[in-house]
Amino acid sequence: QVQLVESGGGLVQPGGSLRLSCAASGSIFSISAMAMGWYRQAPGKQRELVAFITRGGIGNYADSVKGRFTISRDNVKNTVYLQMNSLKAEDTAVYYCNTNPPRDNYWGQGTQVTVSS
Repeated sequence: QVQLVESGGGLVQPGGSLRLSCAASGSIFSISAMAMGWYRQAPGKQRELVAFITRGGIGNYADSVKGRFTISRDNVKNTVYLQMNSLKAEDTAVYYCNTNPPRDNYWGQGTQVTVSS
């Protein structure tokens, strides 16, 4: 059974930074073997992909976060990270990790990010 557990969210002022973590567990699940993504869902909006990292370690970003967010992973820890800088109010959402493309049974609880003064 695969489990993805997100953490690191919180309340931050505009312009601030947060680092999200996604710890993967499961008998045969290895993040190094697949593309992994960070998704977010704001109230009243559809879930969207904000960044993903390829098996080769290349990060790709939505235009809305390009230059501000950085995705990375630690294959030894089986963990994916999202460093978020220069946060804006419109970044407020619940953030999730999953494979890219996502698998329905891999969604976790997510971690809330709130950007507000």
